[in-house]
Amino acid sequence: MDKTHFEHLFRTHFERLCSFARQYVSDLDTAQDICQKVFIRLWEKREEMDTGRSIASYLFTSVRNRCLNHIRDHKKYRSHLLDVECGEFEIGTAITEDHFAVEELQQRIDAALATLPPKCRQVFEMSRYDQKKYREIADELDISQKTVEAHMSKAIKSLRDHLGDYLTVLILLQML
Repeated sequence: MDKTHFEHLFRTHFERLCSFARQYVSDLDTAQDICQKVFIRLWEKREEMDTGRSIASYLFTSVRNRCLNHIRDHKKYRSHLLDVECGEFEIGTAITEDHFAVEELQQRIDAALATLPPKCRQVFEMSRYDQKKYREIADELDISQKTVEAHMSKAIKSLRDHLGDYLTVLILLQML
């Protein structure tokens, strides 16, 4: 990526990214600072960028992750933002400006879940999609709670491996 291409990306996406960041942080200066840091990071890592990946998706994901880090670091938790659900990670409402980023993430989640063994996937879906507690899953599947925990650990590790660039979201998911 050369300087001209980078400047074009900045001009094209900066305002939308700031508006997006404002959904997480109420202060315009903070939103702009976060977006500027994302662009600085993009410029620093321009040689390492995956050319097959959507730059817009990368930018929106990076801004979102930095916003969540800002909220966490400033202890101003807004539980509705940090209430992450695996099904759509509640991105459907958060990334209204970039439908393609949501679609790409959902496809990657589906592909990662498809690699899981059937029982492991079933346990994961019961926990994350059906909102069942480990004890309920264990009782329903007639397995021990430790086995449920092992399946969940395996599923989360697999998701982390397949969705490395969405690591912050996965860390939040693991804390649930």
